[in-house]
Amino acid sequence: KTYQGEIRVAVDDGQFISAKSLTKLLSMGCKYGQTLTFIAEPDTDAVEGLSKIIQAVQQGLGEEVEAIENKIGTQQTNTLEFEEEITTPTTGIPASTGLAFGPAHVIKPKHFQYERFGNNVKAEKEKLEIALHSVKNTLHQLIAKTEANEIKQIFMAHLEMLDDPDLIQQVHQSLNQNLSAPAAWHQYIEKAAQAQAALPDRLLAERAADLRDIGDKVLAVLCNEVAVQEPEQPYILIMHDVGPSDVARLNKDRVAGILTAVGGASAHSAIVARALGIPAIVGASDAVLNITPHTTVLINGDTGAFEINPSQAQIDDAIQERELQHQRRHEAEQHCHEPAITLDQHQVEVAANLGKILDTEKAVNYGAEAIGLLRTELVFMAHRQAPDEDVQEKEYRHVLDTLAGRPLVVRTLDVGGDKPLPYLPIDAEENPFLGVRGIRLTLRKPQLLRQQLTALVRAADDRPLRIMFPMVGRIEEWRAAKAILDEVLLKHPCPNLEVGIMIEVPSAALIAPLLAKEVDFFSIGTNDLTQYTLAIDRGHPVLSGEADGLHPSILMLIDQTVRAAHAQQKWVGVCGELAADPKAVPVLLGLGVDELSMSASSIPLVKAQIRQLNFADCQQLAQQALKCESAFAVRSFVEQTHG
Repeated sequence: KTYQGEIRVAVDDGQFISAKSLTKLLSMGCKYGQTLTFIAEPDTDAVEGLSKIIQAVQQGLGEEVEAIENKIGTQQTNTLEFEEEITTPTTGIPASTGLAFGPAHVIKPKHFQYERFGNNVKAEKEKLEIALHSVKNTLHQLIAKTEANEIKQIFMAHLEMLDDPDLIQQVHQSLNQNLSAPAAWHQYIEKAAQAQAALPDRLLAERAADLRDIGDKVLAVLCNEVAVQEPEQPYILIMHDVGPSDVARLNKDRVAGILTAVGGASAHSAIVARALGIPAIVGASDAVLNITPHTTVLINGDTGAFEINPSQAQIDDAIQERELQHQRRHEAEQHCHEPAITLDQHQVEVAANLGKILDTEKAVNYGAEAIGLLRTELVFMAHRQAPDEDVQEKEYRHVLDTLAGRPLVVRTLDVGGDKPLPYLPIDAEENPFLGVRGIRLTLRKPQLLRQQLTALVRAADDRPLRIMFPMVGRIEEWRAAKAILDEVLLKHPCPNLEVGIMIEVPSAALIAPLLAKEVDFFSIGTNDLTQYTLAIDRGHPVLSGEADGLHPSILMLIDQTVRAAHAQQKWVGVCGELAADPKAVPVLLGLGVDELSMSASSIPLVKAQIRQLNFADCQQLAQQALKCESAFAVRSFVEQTHG
């Protein structure tokens, strides 16, 4: 604190925080053996203090400590530029597919300047009203000129936020205490965003970015901030986080790609980037904000890898690969309604995962031969109160009508501690992933399950309906759920019905030989199966990249499940992210999986890939993959044999 200039510190590759703040230092949770990196504001007295600070830390800050070999003593520097060179990562989370390159356009988080207290309560309220009106007008204009429905829905939600009476009331309370309009507004928005970000459900927690996004728009008006002008030539946009408003205003002809410090693949910014077809990588750490503006950056939205200052050869390769990708997709879409049959005449059903009822037609247009997973919790979430039997029947009937005889595989309501419904209160749990969710919840609320099952069988009308129960880990759970369905079927017969379970808990895969005698089919949810088998939260900001469904342990569970099902003449599908992974497709085929279900846009390319494969070769490949020691080894082996 004796230095006037700013000094910041990070532990390992974490975020830099002020070294002058005790509470922030405590929140870092440093442990013995970790590396601290200090940086100082250039051209200030703080630069001179760096060596003294580092020496003090190495000496124990006044306490006796066990010495650690000094691996970085010769790397100390008093400039920010060297820090950029050694800490900028080269990978993030792939959020929107495609290759892109261009000069870096770095927009760092805004630091608004304003007085904390106002002189006149009435005047401050008027300022706030004018700012809100201005932002609402802007949102209405964006909605009017935006073609992508996903973006329109987000902006409409932002309008709802601004019209929230509780929000205005809370801000007015602070204004009545003589806070200035920007201070009162920012105080409330940040408090609400922090509460949102603390929610256990990752999808809901990521909505905090929307609160901050709309909050910043109002704050910018209140503080007379001038918007940063985008470059004239195509560029890579680099930000801490890209709000939906930021993305929607972007000129698609200028923004080649997006790279952010934070965020997840399911955040609104990622959804919008995909809707606009802009390659994007998110969650690459705050170090990317230190990339020098105008530096050339190459990003791969398929893998999450990016390159700073790539060579001309790398850029040329990217251009060639991008053209090949466009050509492959165009050709695949031309043949997307043809079946997926291997060179040696082995056919695999390719289906679509569905969250929104109205997206059924889109899936059919992309060549879906079935809906392999209807996530009914998203149907429930689209309503402000629990949809009754008639409402559910109408929505399920719409899907079946649109499918025109194609099979529909429905997952019964899958909510719980990590995916709550506003109108279905559930007690907070220390570990919601191991708590009351999926079939565990609906068995405790049998009327809810009975109502959903009744709506489904009533909507079927002798069309192919497949019902599956999620999160089954014990045979007792399957039998209890099936008993409720049997009661429903006594009153509402459904002749073209199959009943199965999701294989997403390792215990279910291990007892698959027992379950296969009673179920009609299995659908393997590789996302959760991987999470539970490897004990890695698939949304973890650090570990999620290690939760790879091609790990041999996952492949062994899939292999056992398929063998058990086929021994009883039952079929097996895969409806997790692995189903559309080009490296996984030949392995899954070789293990004998009968159906692959994925996002609709992936269907044409997966079908095209299957038509180039030989089933006998895939079987040999799968057996070798089962013997590999890691997911990396499996991917390398597939790369060597199938390119």
